[in-house]
Amino acid sequence: MSRQLTLETRRDAFDQLRVVEAVLPEKLEKGQVLLEVDRFALTANNISYCHVGDLLGYWRFFPTGDEAWGRVPAMGYATVADSAHPEVSAGERVWGFFPMSTHLLINAGKTNEYNFCDVSEHREGLAPIYAQFQRAAKNPIYETSREEQDSLLRGLYLTSWLCEDSLFDNDFYGARDCLITSASSKTSIALAQAVQARGALRSVGLTSGRNKAFCEALGCYDVVATYDDIASLPKNPAVSVDMAGDRAVNKALHSHYSDELRYACLVGATHQDGPMGAGEPLPGPQPELFFAPTQAAKRSKEWGPAEMEKRIAESFVNFRRFADSWLKIRHFDGEAAAQEAFLNVLQGKASPDEGYTVSLRGD
Repeated sequence: MSRQLTLETRRDAFDQLRVVEAVLPEKLEKGQVLLEVDRFALTANNISYCHVGDLLGYWRFFPTGDEAWGRVPAMGYATVADSAHPEVSAGERVWGFFPMSTHLLINAGKTNEYNFCDVSEHREGLAPIYAQFQRAAKNPIYETSREEQDSLLRGLYLTSWLCEDSLFDNDFYGARDCLITSASSKTSIALAQAVQARGALRSVGLTSGRNKAFCEALGCYDVVATYDDIASLPKNPAVSVDMAGDRAVNKALHSHYSDELRYACLVGATHQDGPMGAGEPLPGPQPELFFAPTQAAKRSKEWGPAEMEKRIAESFVNFRRFADSWLKIRHFDGEAAAQEAFLNVLQGKASPDEGYTVSLRGD
């Protein structure tokens, strides 16, 4: 019998982890598909999923049967190990969201030549994009050698691209500068590159002192400042995109820019000081949560799904080439190593030029 290993975290204490084992079925029921996950990516985005797991439904993606424990969604590639669906073939390679696990058993549906979805009952009411598995053979920019890089960057780049597109869609709220917190994070770097590519805003990266030189060397920020330097920044009309949910940083930004801050956007929540957006009201506009699937649905309706995916893919190809110059991929294999990797990211110990990919198998 095959076994499934899955990494879980306590929903009220993310540093408490466990690996649970389950026996996989020897024979699938009609419509079921068993996906075997080789490796999954682990970034600060996964920590954001924990912080907003209840608010945005991330804990519902992969139910545990125990409300105290959750399975954090992660991006990666998988192989169809077995299929009882006539339009999904064993051996197919797919990309999508998985639990931090060795396998995922789904009820497949909504199939077409490009993708299929998990139509299990627990997916009801969740954003459809997260239940979709894209067939690698039908992806025009798929390269086998880039699977790990794609796992690390593709999902977060999609978020950043859609965030910048949303700013464009709103005439940048009349801003001149785009203030980007956690500038060394991969999602922030992706956003900075998207801002730079359009050329309508000046990108201002905000980071810690220890990561300032790294951010400056990237070349995608027009200005890099430390959090201690916020009060000395010119008060140009600005929008802010916050990737961490750090209340102290947000208070400093809002206090300094006040009404010159035309729009404040929350994308991530990796900071450990409490729920994103909690606390007393800030000067200027109150932060608004950016939910990428909403902008994706809008553009898909306006442009058509194929055109939207084409535009994002063309832009992503440029970003992954850019990432070749600075991103180093680091492997973590086995149950203990997987937990080490998770804690490193949770505690902010991961180097900004490293990308973690994880396998729960020890071989």
